[in-house]
Amino acid sequence: MYDFAIVGGGIVGLSTGMAIYERFPNAKVVVIEKESVVAEHQTGHNSGVIHSGIYYKPGSFKARFARQGSKSMTAFCQTHGIDHDICGKVIVATKQEELPLLENLYNRGLENELAIHRIGSDELKEIEPHVNGLGAIRVPMAGIVNYRQVSEKFAEIIQESGGEIRLNTKVEKMQEESDQVIIETNRGTLKAGMVINCAGLHSDRVALAAGYKTDMKILPFRGEYYKLKPEKRYLVKNLIYPVPNPKFPFLGVHFTRMISGEVDAGPNAVLSFKREGYRKTDFNAKDLIESLSFPGLWKMAGKFAKEGLDEYIRSFSKKQFTKSLQELIPEIQEDDLIPAPAGVRAQALKSDGNMVDDFHIIQGKRTIHVCNAPSPAATASIEIGKEVVNRIPEQTNLKEAILA
Repeated sequence: MYDFAIVGGGIVGLSTGMAIYERFPNAKVVVIEKESVVAEHQTGHNSGVIHSGIYYKPGSFKARFARQGSKSMTAFCQTHGIDHDICGKVIVATKQEELPLLENLYNRGLENELAIHRIGSDELKEIEPHVNGLGAIRVPMAGIVNYRQVSEKFAEIIQESGGEIRLNTKVEKMQEESDQVIIETNRGTLKAGMVINCAGLHSDRVALAAGYKTDMKILPFRGEYYKLKPEKRYLVKNLIYPVPNPKFPFLGVHFTRMISGEVDAGPNAVLSFKREGYRKTDFNAKDLIESLSFPGLWKMAGKFAKEGLDEYIRSFSKKQFTKSLQELIPEIQEDDLIPAPAGVRAQALKSDGNMVDDFHIIQGKRTIHVCNAPSPAATASIEIGKEVVNRIPEQTNLKEAILA
């Protein structure tokens, strides 16, 4: 019998396990992960950016946790010797009509208590000499890290604290009882006083397995990338982002210097035909039927028809993808780009066609479900873990028993 069972060995599940041991050092914790290693999906395919929180609605979990998380993640990396670089980023307006949007974003950043700066084209050229821009926002607290390495350190801390990590273990059924939760897996049955669902791309299914129906569905959006050829990496010093389109819920293609020194360009965002579909050819009938039968998908598609079509065109046309990148760096040529691994974003969508904007946590009797934790969840993971632990129900005897 475990005090806590965490479903999902990505960065959020592991940070939650670490937070449990910080609060309850004597707890018995197990992390259940269906893959053979931790951090295999969203975390392991992450762009590696330490986000600032500039984009998010003031007061939201995303805004607060990203701002706090950029500090706690940086401190964690410093403490444990994990390579990282607080290199800063620029958000660039390339057209006259983008300048008011840039100003709105700057004001939002100030509301989110960020020490950001408006800069002109001359100062922008000093920071990123090859960028085409009329103006920009300098975000000095943004950085880069390898989140797989961070996750592995989280896992190490959990195990050193006495916790278990069960790999190759898939949750199949769950029964929430008055005094425990029974978890049936492909490798036997487990019992826990509380289950915390951090299953990412499958978080809605795990919630349903525990008996919680939600007005949302996880839709997998594949983010497709290219890398700059090594001889062209000089074109990008650090992080270069466009002004986001306020009518579209993704940030647009951008340039990211990775902690390895490589430079990623992208992503575009297209619906994946499989929840873990990292290639265009990946297909899973169950996943696709679930997506296509969800009314919210079609309502969202109607709202973003033009933008969605542009994303698909870029997905199949390297020439169009290059044109999007050239808006930021005109020198980029099609031959400068080589294919790079894709990522899949687990985005919760409501039945009315609206994306769930914020991190979303559902409270059960003996379960807690983190049902929407896309970017900037890696940056915010330490803070999300703390928030989850703060929500452990007072009405259960877990806290008293563990603290005794």
